[in-house]
Amino acid sequence: MRFLSIFAVCILVLVGCGSTVYRDTSVTMTTVDTLDTKKYLGKWYEIARFPNRFEEGCVGVTAEYGLRDDGKVSVLNTCFKGTLDGPKEQAEGVATVDSAGKLRVTFVPWLSWIASGDYWVLGLQDYDIAVVGAPKGTTGWILARTPRLSEAEKDWAMNVLSDNGYDLDQLVWPKQRTGE
Repeated sequence: MRFLSIFAVCILVLVGCGSTVYRDTSVTMTTVDTLDTKKYLGKWYEIARFPNRFEEGCVGVTAEYGLRDDGKVSVLNTCFKGTLDGPKEQAEGVATVDSAGKLRVTFVPWLSWIASGDYWVLGLQDYDIAVVGAPKGTTGWILARTPRLSEAEKDWAMNVLSDNGYDLDQLVWPKQRTGE
């Protein structure tokens, strides 16, 4: 029991510390008015992200969302370390819908009360492109149903991030698989 208490405190400290903020948090963050969870399900390719420790060195990143029997959303994140042929790493999580466009995601379900994060859908284009962020500004992503976006699509996504106070100079554009 003592180990679990120490472990829980360590997780709490890690969750709250050492995160860089990539957005001006004085800017009001807006989410999509409606989010059809069933349309959002499926595979998304990570086009761009703000640096974070859990994706350090990751390329070819995808996120797959599925509907669970309990109504929550399953999350399966996949990355390849270093190169597209590098070691494959996966993380399984669970998301719950808080309100339209606002979800909470945890990769440690038994500690979800302290180890979960905001996943806010800031913009959607026909459920083909999604811009996601968090009010604290420590995370943000551009996701798409395909591994590549046109310049116009990239511009749209970056405008959504900018309108929500994000510093676009901090975006990372990892390599992505093609031809899938």
